[in-house]
Amino acid sequence: MHDDLFSHLTSIPAEPLVPGAYLLRGFVGQQDHQLLRELQQILAQAPWRHMQTPGGLTMSVAMSNCGKLGWVSDRRGYRYASADPLSSLPWPKMPPSFDALAQSAAAIAGFDKFKPDACLINRYASGTKLSLHQDKDERDFAQPIVSVSLGLSAIFLFGGLNRSDPVLRTELAHGDVVVWGGPSRLRYHGIAPLKPGEHPLTGRVRINLTFRAAG
Repeated sequence: MHDDLFSHLTSIPAEPLVPGAYLLRGFVGQQDHQLLRELQQILAQAPWRHMQTPGGLTMSVAMSNCGKLGWVSDRRGYRYASADPLSSLPWPKMPPSFDALAQSAAAIAGFDKFKPDACLINRYASGTKLSLHQDKDERDFAQPIVSVSLGLSAIFLFGGLNRSDPVLRTELAHGDVVVWGGPSRLRYHGIAPLKPGEHPLTGRVRINLTFRAAG
């Protein structure tokens, strides 16, 4: 059962992007303050860090995690881990509001059995980008991805099942949520370089919460 925090938003239409992918504009609504407060508690336990790629490059996006599993990257590869490699402690628990948001958004998009166990948290500064990639480190591709935008607007790049396929460019504003699964689950996606700006709640950055069923 979904938390009452987002029950009043079930009338928000799911705007189709491509088959299996939907945009819920402004879905976060007035819960943005609560999400950001709880984010600060998460970061107090698992601070921002810039992970390394398997090839040894440092990622420009700062990251953290919450939930039973957290996504990590280093010389050994991309994977999920139950403990924060910086502290060797379990990742912070996923707040009920985070879980409720992810489940409610997924249900509106037609994925009513989504139960996330991982939330990857990304921080984008001016000029930061995320190259086209697939989310394929999870065990069950039948489960969707739920991506929440907070702060500065960004251009979401949504490609096809091959890296060379045409890319759809969609502007995501504060509070927007994108859900993709089914035939779109393994589509390439990314974020174009973030334009400079300032948001009253996040300052000069964009925060992205990406929920997955990883285990």
